[in-house]
Amino acid sequence: MEPWAGHEVPRLPGRGGPLALYDSARQGVYPSDPTDARMYVCGITPYDATHLGHAATMITFDLVQRVWRDAGRQVRYVQNVTDIDDPLLERAERDGEDWVVLAMRETALFREDMEALRIIPPQHYVGAVESIPDIAEKVQVLLKDGAAYRLEDGTGDVYFDISATPRFGYESNMSREQMLEIFPERGGDPDREGKRDPLDPLLWRGAREREPSWPGGELGPGRPGWHIECAVIALNLLGDRIDVQGGGNDLIFPHHEASAAHAERLTGEAPFADHYVHAGMIGLDGEKMSKSRGNLVFVSRLRADRVDPMAVRLALLSGHYRSDRTWTDELLAAAQERLARWRQAAAAPAGPSGAELLAGVRARLADDLDSPGALALADAWAEQALAGTGDDPAAPALFADTVDALLGIRL
Repeated sequence: MEPWAGHEVPRLPGRGGPLALYDSARQGVYPSDPTDARMYVCGITPYDATHLGHAATMITFDLVQRVWRDAGRQVRYVQNVTDIDDPLLERAERDGEDWVVLAMRETALFREDMEALRIIPPQHYVGAVESIPDIAEKVQVLLKDGAAYRLEDGTGDVYFDISATPRFGYESNMSREQMLEIFPERGGDPDREGKRDPLDPLLWRGAREREPSWPGGELGPGRPGWHIECAVIALNLLGDRIDVQGGGNDLIFPHHEASAAHAERLTGEAPFADHYVHAGMIGLDGEKMSKSRGNLVFVSRLRADRVDPMAVRLALLSGHYRSDRTWTDELLAAAQERLARWRQAAAAPAGPSGAELLAGVRARLADDLDSPGALALADAWAEQALAGTGDDPAAPALFADTVDALLGIRL
């Protein structure tokens, strides 16, 4: 599967400093300054258009990549597409549509939205379907290792035994009671008969009538579970350990907990990720944005309404990535005004020191991606430039390159 086209990123003078990020497992901010950075971000299940929650998450990890690159680090970035899963099949059946066509259309729209938002593409953009042979092989390894088991009900379903990884729970820091409450809300099946533990996650779903299935070797025909998909794709393309596993904070449990457990059992290496990094949720006018509420705001709809994607990006950058925050008309209007001021300032004949601005923005982003702090520095520079303060004729161009290269805002 091919990623989107991407864009040229301006080269800035000098180099940025080392990045520090919040790790959900250790519940604190720790350095993330690898020489050869490896990042895996959980992508979409393509049964609907890209909404602002998706956009905020992808912008978060775009910032991670930009800060690493600015510090001179090599970055290997992988993102998946869960192009076979229950929600996709359910939506296709509801709408009377071929699930393959639905997945292809929404994936194509996601690519367009990412390009419009100036998200640097991953080196590898990988679908679940194309990864099924590798996933089936790894499920067989877990079965033979005793870390997985097949239900005895004739379905062919295979589950992971969470007792095979004694550290299960370290990534989410949730109690068993919290896990049991959340598990069914996020695709789990704690009440499934025949499971050894209610929290055991599905590895392989045996073939069912009227459902797509693929050869699984000794597993028999079927399709993979969600968590093992990400573990196998990451291991195959990035190695036994990675620097960042990323996604929205709704993936902390069970998805990232389970995928880490799968990877660690397969490799014997722990932790799977040095940092588990999670972006906050985006609400609408004070309410949680969700498909069930019917209040999703789609990037493609905003683009169709001729909203500048740079204003959308600025609006989402105005809050800290880890915070759950809300989307309002006022937030967008403020971002549009900010974008207009920045563009006007970038056209000024001179301005205050561009080097000082660059150093400040670098410092703010290196501190757990403090985008609100970076925006405040850019605002202050723009106000001074528009007021005629400063005599650095090279500063406006450096201002434009700084917000482009580090914040992804094209002026």
